Amino acid sequence: MKKVVTFLLALSMCLLAFSIASAQTVEEVIKEAQKLTLPELFQKAIEESNGKRFDAVGNSSRGKSVLPLFVAALQKIDPSYKLDYEGGWQQPKENKIFDQLTEDVNGTNHVMSMTLIQDGNQIQSKMLNTGLLLNFVPKDWLEAKGLARENNENPLALQMLNKVFMFNNLGKKTFKNMWDFVRDGEAPLFMGVNSELVGKNFLYMMTNDKYATIAKESYEAWGGKNAEYDALIEDMKNDAADLGLSGDNVHYGLAWVYLWCEKYNAQTDDGPICNTLVTKSAVDQSGLLVYSKLRSVEETPESSVNNITVAAYQDDYTGIGGYAYKHYLMLTKTSPLPWTSCALIAFMTTTKEGFAAWGKDMGGYAPDPVCMQDHSHDGGDKFPAKNDRGYDWWINQGKLVVEDPAYCASVSAQMSDWIDGIVAGK
Repeated sequence: MKKVVTFLLALSMCLLAFSIASAQTVEEVIKEAQKLTLPELFQKAIEESNGKRFDAVGNSSRGKSVLPLFVAALQKIDPSYKLDYEGGWQQPKENKIFDQLTEDVNGTNHVMSMTLIQDGNQIQSKMLNTGLLLNFVPKDWLEAKGLARENNENPLALQMLNKVFMFNNLGKKTFKNMWDFVRDGEAPLFMGVNSELVGKNFLYMMTNDKYATIAKESYEAWGGKNAEYDALIEDMKNDAADLGLSGDNVHYGLAWVYLWCEKYNAQTDDGPICNTLVTKSAVDQSGLLVYSKLRSVEETPESSVNNITVAAYQDDYTGIGGYAYKHYLMLTKTSPLPWTSCALIAFMTTTKEGFAAWGKDMGGYAPDPVCMQDHSHDGGDKFPAKNDRGYDWWINQGKLVVEDPAYCASVSAQMSDWIDGIVAGK
């Protein structure tokens, strides 16, 4: 029995040592890869993965379409290069991606080399704080001119996507201020906070002083404020203290979140929200949804993009125009093909060809402008709501609330139940 126990202990120590060595190896690859240009990374990828199997997991199914383009780029250097990737890009349902990555890294058979993943809160708490995913920033990305680096580097963002306030313009209601969406009688269409967690991250971010200050300034300019709203905002000082939130104006952001959770009409997906808002029968309804959904609206006698207004595109609009979440790219700490993963990430984030699967639509923005396609005239004069004003406009003039993984993770434990309680008490 002692021999068996000794053997098992020795085996476990060997497995642990192997795991640590493997993680160190991937970390060292990343450290070296960050010094190389894209052609140099391509060469490393060819040496590492020619004839091998590549597997990855992502929240976006579009990752599948970039793999043949990546292989074709490597074949320009070495025509004999082959990569087995058929069926290798997986897209888990129901937010199972975190469980799948955790099981892969902690298991004995490491399959996944990298991931394209969303939900900054869980990424920070479950993947980065635990060291299960490792960040890689390409040299060419860092050196790109005009790059929007703020909050896009750690973890590395492939793209930012926006969800924006829209309203049906066939009625008499006006939405000229962010507080108009939470006034009495409103029921804006919105994906439930627990059906798509990036929406919950948006509400967490509203307590960040940057966005809480915008909420305060917008409230002071709002014509609908009254004693009842004033009292709620004052009461939120106590809630902020109970939740451990700080900031001079946090109670304004918290009050807006309270009213939003109390009033929004929960939907299962942004597609149906869009299809509802553009109809003639949706007079005076509003919503918060993915901007790019407008691209697929079918023009009929009953439905038209021209039946809606993007709130922030009004010259006299005040406050946040919506929020932004991101798709991030990282390697697993046990990546079987780390050089290939680094090369693919660099290809996706520093070339228009590599970003094309995402850049083809309005409402998705690469930090590196070299990758971007121009969507400022997608609607022309006929459908002006589809003329995307671009990354810089949405961040600055549109005042998008941008997801910060570290901040979301720092407040989610206390805020999640608070938000759920409001939603459940409707």
